Amino acid sequence: QVQLVEVGGGLVQAGGSLTLSCVATGLDFSAYGVGWFRQAPGRERENVAYLSTTGMTLVTNSVLGRFTISRDNTKNTVSLEMISLKSEDTAVYYCNAPRPGSGSGFYFASWGQGTQVTVSS
Repeated sequence: QVQLVEVGGGLVQAGGSLTLSCVATGLDFSAYGVGWFRQAPGRERENVAYLSTTGMTLVTNSVLGRFTISRDNTKNTVSLEMISLKSEDTAVYYCNAPRPGSGSGFYFASWGQGTQVTVSS
């Protein structure tokens, strides 16, 4: 059974750091480009970072220079290192594998529970 589990969230002061991990079971995660997404209360889900199967990374402008996405294929895990956190980074963070092409959906229909990141100012 394919499952994505996000861990590593927590409460941190502004300027602090956290590293999130997305652990995949039931599949070879290295075969997929993987994105980290976040959703704050009352806001739409936002893609903050993406890592392709070839190692290409993309991050949204608001986290450029602060968030780094990486993968460890030996652990079937994709991580998101976050530094210099701001209150506006507060959200529930999720991972999934987007299908190629804008609006094409995701390979995994079931999203994980996500992990809450709360940044206090």
